[in-house]
Amino acid sequence: MRAVLLHEFGPPAHLRVTDVPTPRPTAGEVAVQVAAVGVQFLETQVRAGTMRGALGGAPLPVILGKEIAGLVAEVGPGGDTALIGTRVLAGTKGLGGYAETAVVPAATLIPVGDGIGLPEAVALYRYGATAQGLIRAARVSTGDRVLVLAAAGAVGTVLVQLLKRAGATVVAAARGEHKLALLSRLGADHVVDYTLPGWTDLAGEPVGGSMDVVFDHVGGALGRQSFELLTPGTGRQIAFGFSSGTPLDIRPMELIGRGLTLTGFSAGLIWSRPALARDLVTEVLELAAAGRLTPVIGQRFPLERAADAHAAIEARSTVGKTLLIP
Repeated sequence: MRAVLLHEFGPPAHLRVTDVPTPRPTAGEVAVQVAAVGVQFLETQVRAGTMRGALGGAPLPVILGKEIAGLVAEVGPGGDTALIGTRVLAGTKGLGGYAETAVVPAATLIPVGDGIGLPEAVALYRYGATAQGLIRAARVSTGDRVLVLAAAGAVGTVLVQLLKRAGATVVAAARGEHKLALLSRLGADHVVDYTLPGWTDLAGEPVGGSMDVVFDHVGGALGRQSFELLTPGTGRQIAFGFSSGTPLDIRPMELIGRGLTLTGFSAGLIWSRPALARDLVTEVLELAAAGRLTPVIGQRFPLERAADAHAAIEARSTVGKTLLIP
């Protein structure tokens, strides 16, 4: 089969398609014929060598890729043969997804109904569950004024839609007219380009000058500027990443002095509870199948162009989810 191998850490060009033996499932596993694999920002960092620890000690060469959608092609010894041919979402153990066939734990399988395509399902898979978990962590309620940073990304495009369903007033921050237009179509009440001077004034003005909630996946200067928009006494910022490369820097006395809440959020806490993760994913898939949630696939690349997919994500030129299609 064909797979994308990383032989050494470095630039995107180090990802190359190679013929490798097709993996076979062992007990408790299934092999999935991959229809689409989601490309994660974390995987670009692993490839570059800045997050080598995410490999868990696995030696190079490796096949990256965690989130896949496809058809079950084979089950391991003692497995349920009725699974063969079913449409599923699944997570690898962290490696193996950038390939025509991937082996995954059978326990990770989530059925995909006929009402949604497999690429669309994988676009909502992990980040749909993340968006739902974020809304719960922030205790969002009807009427909350909410700022979403990097709102045109894979999490943000789902988060904006789910926040509207929760009754929030959503201010979506992104870079460039193309991304802002997309966010308006997805239902954001207000959009703002965070590269503009005084962008926080532009964000706050239409909602009374402050925010009840900020969802921050960027950190650094933008995260700090967003923090200044929080409403004293009730404002809460949810930090769930730092794509800028610099974590959010907030001192405890700043929280105490203004009566604010800062919450750290990790999607790993969702996936450590498989039953919860399955319920959250199933809910977003059902919303999409009913036409009440739009999966945003901004980019689709064949396996041969995995390097281009990584380069696009690193250049911040992508919107929604980026997929590889074997």
